[in-house]
Amino acid sequence: MKPKLVVFTGAGISAESGIKTFRDSNGLWEEYDINDVATPQAWDKNKPLVLEFYNKRRQQILDAKPNEAHKILVELENNFDVQIITQNIDDLHERAGSKKVLHLHGEITKSRSSIDPSLVYTIKGPELKLGEKCAKGSQLRPHIVWFGEMVPMMDQAYFLAEKADYFVVIGTSLAVYPAAGLIDYIPTTTPKYLIDPSDVKVNGIANLTTIKEKASIGMTILANELLKL
Repeated sequence: MKPKLVVFTGAGISAESGIKTFRDSNGLWEEYDINDVATPQAWDKNKPLVLEFYNKRRQQILDAKPNEAHKILVELENNFDVQIITQNIDDLHERAGSKKVLHLHGEITKSRSSIDPSLVYTIKGPELKLGEKCAKGSQLRPHIVWFGEMVPMMDQAYFLAEKADYFVVIGTSLAVYPAAGLIDYIPTTTPKYLIDPSDVKVNGIANLTTIKEKASIGMTILANELLKL
């Protein structure tokens, strides 16, 4: 049985594919205020604006390509049972070939019913339009967990963290809760690795190795280490 390698990814892994985050520009996300486009209140107030924002983001993501860090995670599946938990709403892990990906904050390539969260649809192309409805007749919304909404996949993420033989954090500040709380569910004896070029506050985490590099370089270093074990 292959050892379980659980990988928690954030915006830093997608940055090398040219995908920006709202944290790069003081709460503005591609020139939009997040309060106007990424909350339930914004959706209720101005659906066309929210749809426009995500259509632009979707096009950007469709134009992007997986980078070396994404590809290395796929290659590690030859030696490990790799489970990815991502905060990212893009599909770059899947397009790289990763088989097990859990999206905490939703998927921009999908839409869902405004009244029944179980009704989820794949969006064909970059646009979700006003007037497109689910089987129950409600306007389709982006399949995204907005600020102020519950994160429905957290329990599954906690379960995966508890079972990890190795745990890797790539490109996230560990500042956004509840996702940042994953670190508390990992057994203290489990080796942990943090890949990020920035200074990330990680006081009191047992068995932690920090690799202060961008995702592609950090994953190259880490893969070489893991394959020696």
